[in-house]
Amino acid sequence: MPTTVVAIDGPSGVGKSTVARRVAQALSLPYLDTGAMYRAIGLAARRAGVALPVAEPSRVVALAERADVRFTAGAAGGRTFLDGEDVSAEIRTPEVSRFASAVSAIPGVRRRLAALQRQLALAEGGVLEGRDIGTKIVPETRHKFFLTARPEVRAERRFLEFREKGTPQPYERVLQEIVERDRADSTRSDSPLTCDDTYTVVDTSDLTADAVVERVLEAIVGRSDR
Repeated sequence: MPTTVVAIDGPSGVGKSTVARRVAQALSLPYLDTGAMYRAIGLAARRAGVALPVAEPSRVVALAERADVRFTAGAAGGRTFLDGEDVSAEIRTPEVSRFASAVSAIPGVRRRLAALQRQLALAEGGVLEGRDIGTKIVPETRHKFFLTARPEVRAERRFLEFREKGTPQPYERVLQEIVERDRADSTRSDSPLTCDDTYTVVDTSDLTADAVVERVLEAIVGRSDR
């Protein structure tokens, strides 16, 4: 693979976005938030009146195929656009998170976005974060990391994040949604959340973001020197 691609996978709330952005900055690579793309399709489905649970997957696939989802990538981060509208803030709401989880389980939606993600990664390289980057999007990359953390720790992080953004949620509800999304992501038939022995696993429960970034960068540099 001529370009450098770093895959950072893991469940919700482990710090993937923070770590991926900072690793991208350190390596002067684009940062590609693949989860934002699924959130954009989730938002499109919500705006179109799709209800949860999704009763007509084909309708959502059609939405995904018509939607113009663009992602401005950069080492410091990026913005997500849906049909020309900057939806970067709206796709981070709890309601859209639930839609993102639902639409990401639909094979047709995953095929549509996976092709775009792979195209971006192979064209320019980059640091991609998601749930199946190293297993489905760019399985050939040598740089695969799976971040994990205890559910209670992840819920606390999300709880504080929502509060800081002015959209507070009860801690118990945040924890319940994390557990439910873990179950949905891990048991879906198409590209479930998983890792194998090609990944470097990092438990972020008791680590600072600085420590996690340092571990990832050390592993990348070590492999590059071989």
